[in-house]
This record gives sequence, structure tokens and C-alpha cells, in this order.
Amino acid sequence: MIAPVAARPGGWRHVLIGDAQSPHLLKWARALAPRVELYVASSRGFDAGFDGLVSAERRLALDADVRHGGGNVATLRRLPELARWLRRIDADWLHPHYLTSHGTLAVAARFGWRLRGRIVGSAWGSDILVTPQQGAAWRWLTRRVLRGCALSTSDSMHMAEQMRRLGAGEVMVFPFGLEALPPPPPAKQPWLFFANRGLEPIYAPERVLDVFAAIAQQQPAARLVVANDGSLRAALQARAAAIGLGDRVRFVGRLDAVAQAREYARAAGYLSLPVSDSVSVSVLEAMAHGCVPLLSDLPANRELVESGRNGLILTGMPQPAELAALMARADPIARDNRAWVQQHGLFEPAVQRLLARLAQLMPER
Repeated sequence: MIAPVAARPGGWRHVLIGDAQSPHLLKWARALAPRVELYVASSRGFDAGFDGLVSAERRLALDADVRHGGGNVATLRRLPELARWLRRIDADWLHPHYLTSHGTLAVAARFGWRLRGRIVGSAWGSDILVTPQQGAAWRWLTRRVLRGCALSTSDSMHMAEQMRRLGAGEVMVFPFGLEALPPPPPAKQPWLFFANRGLEPIYAPERVLDVFAAIAQQQPAARLVVANDGSLRAALQARAAAIGLGDRVRFVGRLDAVAQAREYARAAGYLSLPVSDSVSVSVLEAMAHGCVPLLSDLPANRELVESGRNGLILTGMPQPAELAALMARADPIARDNRAWVQQHGLFEPAVQRLLARLAQLMPER
């Protein structure tokens, strides 16, 4: 017989459903494991970081071949296996991450197998901002998932509004923030820029290169470090060499957290110019490390940066005088941005608020 669960934050069985090879789901697990009886179902396998957090008996690896970005029918083939596992657990909360793939699994399992647990769905960005625009079937699916959630989470006001337009009920908004504020950065290297979004079309790394080329033309000291990897890397390296930036742009590949923190700490500026995005963890990290952010003109970025005050929102190429004036104020901007992240961009307080609300919505046994 299953013991009753107290209606207090954390007093329940909670199942994360997502890609457990993603560092983002691992971050959620680190936050939740000390507070709930945590289970994790992964559409693929498990990152080694889960080993010390969630025992093997509380994990399910579906080992599906999931494409980047979610929405793969391979996950649906594993639905019966997932549903039977969830039924044995009899969880209080099912918590899918990335709604058009893992959210679909959670809703189908709950209603198809009559599971008692309710759904709290966490949107990640393109599942709301991109996928529903791909056709009527995707919009219908996204609406169905959102309506199946007792509560949804969004990391920006802009994305939350899109979710409500698609039929979401209650949406809790908080950045997918930092687990801890990094130490204040040492002296920055003037005119050193850092970029670390994926080298894929959605992140527009070609535009990052073009913007830096415009900066480099005006500033002989300008340098750029490009981290991460992707399908466009070889073309970007060739392009940098072709336009004479081969010795001023350094491609360093994927970095671990320690190496990435070193790059943030050295850089005076940070470039992130995707064509679609919600509030990015990378931008929050850059702000916390005291980098001046240069961002694409997206609604979620305007929730973080007031152009000309604590960074730049780029509608075209940066204006040399405006950028020079901004970089001359890099130290006070760094202090202000760090203070904002400390007040609004840390993950721990957000998780506490979420758990308190889930306690109020707790399903009865």
C-alpha cells in the first residue's frame, strides 16, 4: 500500500520526462532530487551525472533515436513502455520537458493509461516559438499538450504569452537560471568577445561572424572566441579565413563548465544572435560573468537588455560610436548585470516557488 503524501513542497513522487543526456535536464534533477522522491524517464540514455542523483531503480531509458529539437515519432513508439512504468510508480506529478515531444508522451500516457498524476509541463523555447508555426497539425498537438497540463512553466514573459494564446491555463514564468552566481570577474580583456551558441542555422553563427567583422574593421584589438560545435563549423572557419579574420577568430569547440567560465571571465563582450529564442541560459551566464551582451532583436532578449544601457539589441550592424561608448562603460554595466542576475536569474528560488505551487495543486491519492 502506498503511504499518503503530505501537502507540502516536495512531499511527493515526481517524474522528470525528457532527454537525460541533456545538461539542462540534469540541472533540473540536481535541483529536485533533494526535495522530492524523484524518478526520471529519458527518451535516450542518461548522462553520467545522474548516477549519484537518481538510483537505477528510479530510471527508465527509452533509447529512442531523437533528432535535435524534439518532435520525433521515435519517442511515440516507446509510449506503452513508458506508460506501464509510470503506472507502477503511481507518481503525483509528471514533469515533461520540451512539450511537443516529451509533453506529448506525458499527456498520451496519462489519459491513455488513466494515470492519477497530474502534469506540469516545462517549455524550452522552440517547442513553443517555432514548432507550432510549422503547420496546423503541430499547432493542434501543442494546444493539446498545453491543455493537458495543470501548470506550465516558461522562461520568458514573451513565451508565456504565446503559450496562453495556444490554450495554456496557468503559466509560471521564471528564467532557467544559474545554480550559483560566479565570482566577480578579474580584469577583462578589452575588445575580446565570446560566442558559445550552437553552430547551427537557428543560432545564426554566420551573423555572429559578420557582426564581429564589422567590429574588427573599426577596432584593431578586437578578438573573438567561438565555442560549441555544429554542422556549420567548417564553413564558418573557412569564411573567417576568407575575409581575413583567421588570426582574430579562434574556434575552440565544446567546452566543459570550467573552461567555459574562464572564457566568460576573460571576455568583455558576448555575442548571441539566434533567429528564435526565449531567455537563454548562456546570456544569463554571460551577464553574471560581467560580459556586455550584444543580442538579436527578439522579445525575450528585450526582457534582459535595454539597448544602449546594459547591452545592445542589434537590428543591423553595431554603430561604432554607440558600441565604443557602451564598452567604455563595461565595468558599471558588469556590476548592474550581475546584480540583476542575482535578484532575478538564479534557479534555486524559482524551483522553491514552483514546488510551493505544486503543493497547492497536489492531486489526491
